[in-house]
Amino acid sequence: MSLWRQLTRGTRGLSNREAASRDIADEIEHYLEEATTAHQARGLPRQEAARVARVDLGGRAAVREQVRELHWETRVDALLADLTYCVRCLRKSPAFSSMCVLTLALGIGASTAIFSVVNPVLFQSLPYPQAGRIVMIWDGQNGSRGEVTFGTYREVVQRTHSFESLAVMRPAQMTLTGPAEPERIDGQYVSADYFRVLGVRPALGRDFADADDQPGAPTAVVISDGLWRRRFHADPSIAGRQVLIQDTPVTIVGVMPREFENVLAPSAEIWTTLKYDRSLPLNGREWGHHLRMVGRLRSALDPGQAYQELSTMAAARLADFPRPEWARLPDGFIAGRLQDELTRGVRPALLAVVGAVALLLGIACVNVANFLLARAAKRRAELAVRAALGAPRLRLARLVVLESLLLAVVGGALGVALARAAMDAFTALAPAELPRVASIRIDGGVLAFALGLTALVGFAIGLIPVLASARADVYGTLQQRSARLAPGHPGLRRGLVVVQVAFAFVLLVGAGLLLRSLKRLFDVPPGFDPDRVLTMQVQTAGARFRDAGATYRFFEEALDAVKRVPGVSAAAFTSQLPLTGDEDIWGVHFESAPAEAAEEDHDGYRYAVSPGYFEAMRIPLRRGRFLNAHDSKGAPLAAVINESFARRRLPGLDPIGQRVRVGPNEGPWFTVVGVVGDVKQTSLALTRADGIYVTAAQWARFADSARWLIIRAQGDAASLAPAIRKAVWSIDKDQAIVRVATLEDRLRVTEAERRFVFFLFEAFAVMALVLAATGTYSLLAGGVIERTREIGIRSALGATRIGIMTLVLRQGMKLVGLGLAIGLAGAMLTSRALASLLFGVSQLDPLTYAGVVLTLACVSAIACGLPAWRASRVLPSDALRAE
Repeated sequence: MSLWRQLTRGTRGLSNREAASRDIADEIEHYLEEATTAHQARGLPRQEAARVARVDLGGRAAVREQVRELHWETRVDALLADLTYCVRCLRKSPAFSSMCVLTLALGIGASTAIFSVVNPVLFQSLPYPQAGRIVMIWDGQNGSRGEVTFGTYREVVQRTHSFESLAVMRPAQMTLTGPAEPERIDGQYVSADYFRVLGVRPALGRDFADADDQPGAPTAVVISDGLWRRRFHADPSIAGRQVLIQDTPVTIVGVMPREFENVLAPSAEIWTTLKYDRSLPLNGREWGHHLRMVGRLRSALDPGQAYQELSTMAAARLADFPRPEWARLPDGFIAGRLQDELTRGVRPALLAVVGAVALLLGIACVNVANFLLARAAKRRAELAVRAALGAPRLRLARLVVLESLLLAVVGGALGVALARAAMDAFTALAPAELPRVASIRIDGGVLAFALGLTALVGFAIGLIPVLASARADVYGTLQQRSARLAPGHPGLRRGLVVVQVAFAFVLLVGAGLLLRSLKRLFDVPPGFDPDRVLTMQVQTAGARFRDAGATYRFFEEALDAVKRVPGVSAAAFTSQLPLTGDEDIWGVHFESAPAEAAEEDHDGYRYAVSPGYFEAMRIPLRRGRFLNAHDSKGAPLAAVINESFARRRLPGLDPIGQRVRVGPNEGPWFTVVGVVGDVKQTSLALTRADGIYVTAAQWARFADSARWLIIRAQGDAASLAPAIRKAVWSIDKDQAIVRVATLEDRLRVTEAERRFVFFLFEAFAVMALVLAATGTYSLLAGGVIERTREIGIRSALGATRIGIMTLVLRQGMKLVGLGLAIGLAGAMLTSRALASLLFGVSQLDPLTYAGVVLTLACVSAIACGLPAWRASRVLPSDALRAE
């Protein structure tokens, strides 16, 4: 484009820049005249001299820069003028603007909220240096992930070369005692290299040294920044101070940084070393499967190479590293990146939610695009006049896109506010298995996502009416005598309604499948009666409880005190409680199968209970008797097993009188005296229920320091909590009582992941249903207005109101039917993503699909019926007025 054309184009019709444009034009004309005269003096014809002068003018940077600046400022002024015009137009249509903004706010807000949940879990790297090099290593037990033994860990450390450092850990609970009030704190027992594997050093003091992890070494602990500030008032000289844990002096050697996030145990606030015996006695804790192992790969080493080395090590047993039969690694190892392992369980649920919110956003965009198409149809005469008067098509398209961007920006801002308000609800509903819950927030990354999504949505919904009108006949539009006579792209608008219905169908099917699944799940009998049962965990701490006798006496006296509380009908203690996440699993060997190899022993849950436990939980007796007060220390050892355990391990035999051993082969034999019903220990969805029950007094290996107290109340169980605490503290006021809840509450939260996904699907499905109905209604209502003349003529020619209503209803329900057919095919494909979340329900459950079809059909019939009723009220006189 020539310099003169740029100048004249940039300054045309802008009075506020006339002076600047005249000055630049005068300068250009003066230069061209002088340059042309000079070139003529050299012998060039005047026409050629003028051409050369114009070329020379193009090389003058100063003039070109002035023209560019003026042209840029002119374009900015034009853009601001268009923006002002769009704001004015939207203010004149408050109903239209509000509907679009609210619709977009729902879609963008839901998307932003879900992104804030998913981003730290699935997309963000873990908050450690070179986090991709950190891997988790599991004992591959029959293809499933099992915890490793300390002996296995020591062998991996000494026989592999793929890792810079390796560590193992297990959860712990410790009680800080001393002058202040005792405080029970979640923590971890770890090997010395734990923080080196994560790549994080304490902010104060030092890390663990190898000497801290030796048997008999003084106990060193590292604490979190939160505990340091809360308990020790951020004392900068804390490193080296001695404190009491369980009345035992320990030394605080370090304080972790404030930003440290322990993804392997988010609630842990204190760490100390395992101090396991390197000699690895086969009957010791070192060979129990109870540790999780992590490692940091060497630089530039592929995880596949490390896995190959681990597989080779597992297959090649060496005499220098003896393994007991239960830890011989017959299935090798399972290894994966730490982030993948942490998110493995929740990834399907989160991806399903992401898909659901994408569908909702799509429905919102389609709905607003439909509104914009209807609006463009009403404004086509105005735009045609503008085009006839010389307005460029690009300028007209910019007006439409600017309008959609304005709506998207306002909707996006409102959506971010809605997302922020929804954060508390999301985190409250989030399952306990969801990692990095503390990192869920509206931060810069989430705001950037919301901004990008807003811009994308604004452009997308604005381009739809632009592209639809790209080939519009300006003069044909001007010849129309009424804006109501020419429909505005009816085919495209109807297609968008079909898409809305299809998307809504997919979301409703997902919500329906999850609802049916939850109903089936909670119809599963847990094996006990949760009605009016209060539970709490009582944890002993202190030097006097190192004696097992003191522990037994405390729990016996506390139980007697609890039973005397008014309103208590039954009470008992147990070492682990169903549906609390407890998994105290031991190897169980029946004497009736002497040829059974140790590695084939069946694992079972070990319950150390007080007499009366079965009665308090109302676990049914199938055969024999319950454990009672006669099963005390010194009496013949008695055990009770569950019925599925007896059926599988003792087929064709009478379980009563059979002898069973729990734990290592040199342990004592218990005699089975009873068989009880199966109890769901970890989840209602899992079938494994094998368990063996013994009295705490006859469990001679150790005294459980933390036990669950079960109280069956005569009335409201939750109201007894203060009195129960007081009764326990009447025996010893320094013992912690935690995790107080009724059994009914525990049942409700046991399937938190399914509830979380169902809640979101349900919310999105309801919004989708409303938006789909709104889109259908708006299309038919607009169609009735556009067809006023036609309907009036039909009425004048004898059409009945029922006939007109049927005509409009048929038109709407055809679109709904097509959407249902497409949605049915889509739901059958996408419901596979929910397969891992379903229980007792097929992903093609006919009852769910039929219910969704009926629901959508009824709602759509109402949405179609209102415009149909309005159409039946159109009079012939209305047709004349439409002219």
